Amino acid sequence: MNQLPAMPLPTSEPARNFNKIALVEDKQETQESLIQLLEMFTDLKCVCVCASGEEALKQIPPVQPDLVLMDIFLPRMSGIECTARLKALVPNARILILTASADQEMVFPALEAGADGYLLKQGDPVKLRAALQELLHGGVPMTSSIARRVADFFRKRTKTRDELVRLSPRETELLMLLANGYSNKEIAVKLSLTVETIHTYLKNVYKKLHVHSRAEAAVKYLSSQP
Repeated sequence: MNQLPAMPLPTSEPARNFNKIALVEDKQETQESLIQLLEMFTDLKCVCVCASGEEALKQIPPVQPDLVLMDIFLPRMSGIECTARLKALVPNARILILTASADQEMVFPALEAGADGYLLKQGDPVKLRAALQELLHGGVPMTSSIARRVADFFRKRTKTRDELVRLSPRETELLMLLANGYSNKEIAVKLSLTVETIHTYLKNVYKKLHVHSRAEAAVKYLSSQP
């Protein structure tokens, strides 16, 4: 089956009123379907399409996308490994895992690799748009079935509450805002702090909770709530 080639990378970019999206998907039919969905949204633009993780690591960093849609099952390098390596190259990009599998064993490695959301492929433009907007605003989109699996997993780990107890009142407040979908900038405004200070607090929160991403931190917080 022929694959769509990677889109040409622009050498310069004028002022824009849209968010750039990169797509990593090896199946041509799914590529075309997702591109058609994205073309429905005037505030979103697909700027790069890659058929493998290796190609993504070369093609995506130069375009500096706002969002990355990542298939988890790719040839050779998995979407999970690609996510981890891509996060180091484009740390500001939000990565959404799109997969046909609801296997719990795949969810946690993806979150640990730095994925910012995890959705099942459904082909629903309304749900996809909602997920992308949630990502852009600092949220952690997940389908309800996956969210329940993740929450159930963390509820079984009794140390979660102990970890949360170790957070300072300010760190707990920050974590609550993060779990409710606020961006770092919005949290800074609400807490009357600088964005740099929020970054520092987040590092401390991640360390105390033994997590590596906003998604993991949010899930741990939500799973601790009655």
